[in-house]
Amino acid sequence: MKFALAGNPNSGKTTLFNNLTGSTAHVGNWPGVTVDKKEGVYKRGTDKIGIIDLPGIYSLSPYSPEEIIARNYILNDTPDDAPDLIINIVDATNLERNLYLTTQLLETGIPMVIALNMMDVVEKNGDTIDVKALEAAIGIPVIPICALKKNGIKELIDKSVAAVKAGKMPTTILKESKISDVYCEVLDEVKKRNTKHEVFVAVKLIEGDDLIKRAYTDLVPTITAILEKNPQPDHDNDYESLVADMRYQYISSNLSIHQTKATKNTNVTRTEKADKVLTHKIWGIPIFIVIMFAVFHIIFSGDFLYLSIYGLEPIEAPGVYLQTLVGELSGMGIEAIAGALENQAVWVQSLVVDGLLGGIDAVLSFMPQMLLLFLFLSIMEETGYMARVAFILDRAFRNFGLSGRALLPLLMCFGCGVPGIMATKGLENEKERKISIILAPFFSCGAKMPIWAVFAATLFLERGGEFVVFGMYFLGIATAILVTIILRKTIYKGSVPHFIMELPNYHRPQVRSTLRHLWDKVIHYIKRVTLVIAGAVVIIWLLSSFSFTFTFVEDIGDSMMGIISKGLTWLFIPLGFAMGDQGWMFVVAVFTGLIAKEMVVATLGVFSGMTADEILEGGELAGTGIAALLSALSIPAAIAFMAFNLLSVPCLAAVGAASGELRNKKSLWGAIGIWLLTAYVISFVLYWAGTYWWIGMTLGIIAAVIITLYILNYKGIIKLSKIFGKTPDKKTLQL
Repeated sequence: MKFALAGNPNSGKTTLFNNLTGSTAHVGNWPGVTVDKKEGVYKRGTDKIGIIDLPGIYSLSPYSPEEIIARNYILNDTPDDAPDLIINIVDATNLERNLYLTTQLLETGIPMVIALNMMDVVEKNGDTIDVKALEAAIGIPVIPICALKKNGIKELIDKSVAAVKAGKMPTTILKESKISDVYCEVLDEVKKRNTKHEVFVAVKLIEGDDLIKRAYTDLVPTITAILEKNPQPDHDNDYESLVADMRYQYISSNLSIHQTKATKNTNVTRTEKADKVLTHKIWGIPIFIVIMFAVFHIIFSGDFLYLSIYGLEPIEAPGVYLQTLVGELSGMGIEAIAGALENQAVWVQSLVVDGLLGGIDAVLSFMPQMLLLFLFLSIMEETGYMARVAFILDRAFRNFGLSGRALLPLLMCFGCGVPGIMATKGLENEKERKISIILAPFFSCGAKMPIWAVFAATLFLERGGEFVVFGMYFLGIATAILVTIILRKTIYKGSVPHFIMELPNYHRPQVRSTLRHLWDKVIHYIKRVTLVIAGAVVIIWLLSSFSFTFTFVEDIGDSMMGIISKGLTWLFIPLGFAMGDQGWMFVVAVFTGLIAKEMVVATLGVFSGMTADEILEGGELAGTGIAALLSALSIPAAIAFMAFNLLSVPCLAAVGAASGELRNKKSLWGAIGIWLLTAYVISFVLYWAGTYWWIGMTLGIIAAVIITLYILNYKGIIKLSKIFGKTPDKKTLQL
């Protein structure tokens, strides 16, 4: 059997899915689309029940990719894929709105039960719901549950299995409505086609559903004639809005009456108290910045308590300590393998130790810090704070031409750019969708974090490594704002779409769910290292160890990679990091980063013959190793190198995702051009501004003036003019 979980966003659907499936859950993609597909198994004795977690939706109308995907799966005609039952998760604290989807699901004719979730909150609020009366009114089983506390789960599954065996006939609220005659006439026409889900199809034809009309084009003239014979002047003959109104009227008159609200509590809830501070129009963004800096400080700081200020021995942050520990263990392993290969040929030792193990170790050494970052992001997501981040950033970014709706997929890019880019499919505004795809690489993904970590652990360990890492994330956001302004003023002119979002209540994060999320990240990261990166490292080693005559060379500069890269180095000399005898190595790292951003560190590891121990010795290392290689860079050149890797063309996987969403080669090449130009210009400015203080100061003053004028805008000019007793003329306003 297969059960599909369907419900509104924030109804507790994912929590229920996690509790039902446990360790059997896995995530994929729906065929041909880009929304996550979550599947798992619930074990009931010797029986196994497949659980499908559908995307959170408000209706079965084709307004978003999520709604289309959920509808297509529910109406699937393939027996092996079609669900045997729908578990409709309903937020008991918001009964009326959630039951709107329920009235649509009943029209499919698929057996269904209602999981009345968050009953603990209902009781806490002093409200009551007559479950038996509600069940009798709807005509299907209603089971009160608390997914968070796992209450009622067994009863839910037992009644679901019984519902499958009992079966269910489709029903619709239109059957006894004022347009029942219209419905019956349309249904008769649909039945002539002998199609499945006849009631659902009939209702959707009345609503004017585009997807259904395309599937039943031969019926459209007949249905149109039926509707024209029965005009609805009160709704301007808009049957879609008429049906929506009737659904809510039915719910209000027949279903939500079984919920009794307690006397209104005038006390402010904890969520409201927290939101007064965390979403404050002035302090909301500064608080978010402080929280993110605290996260980076815990992960990357070489002086966690700033003890060096008082002349004391510094204490490493937890992230740096774990990185050191993992580095020491991996270094011991590499040393042992190197000892076992002492009698092998030189090229074999070089391939295994310097190439394969050195490159992989350069990436894996920073896994503890990456997992800590994902841990904090997961906690922020599960508590409900990340939804608030989108809300508060909407107020700021809207002034620059981007809504909070577009920021939701961009915030996903902090984890990985691929799902973030794919999530832009849900944006209805075409211009905003393209802008969001262009901005996606600027939001530093987890794959870029090893780059910031290796620089923080070497050049900046005693110079505020957490400030440098935080600065990279902030630079990406600032660049996104700048590029948005330019695009909105030039290529993608237009108004910013409105942003409406439901903010969930704050919740304590679930340990089990958070750990499962981290485990998925670990497995994904290890797969990338062992499959993609390991193969790429071997290729890099081959190109950097052999000449064009396939002779093994000791000097990397004489290798194929060295000769080719030296020929291209001149392009990057203005950015600082390509200068000097070893500058071409950083150029190679930039190019290999196009495969996967982890390859930047892996490439530098191959070139330096690095071990984990050498990484962790940082800037004090006098011998060979990646720290010695990085020490060849000046501080401005190092920052320019990081900035270029942050802002330039993302990995091949992200480029592929962007290609699929942009849908044409012209837009894709335009995006690639914007990425390269932005990375080059920003890196150029950072290098020269950092090298010569007077350039930096001049650019800072110019930026401050531009930002001030932009913020003041027309209203600000008018206010200033009134203060000085002058009325601005037309030219001043056009400025």
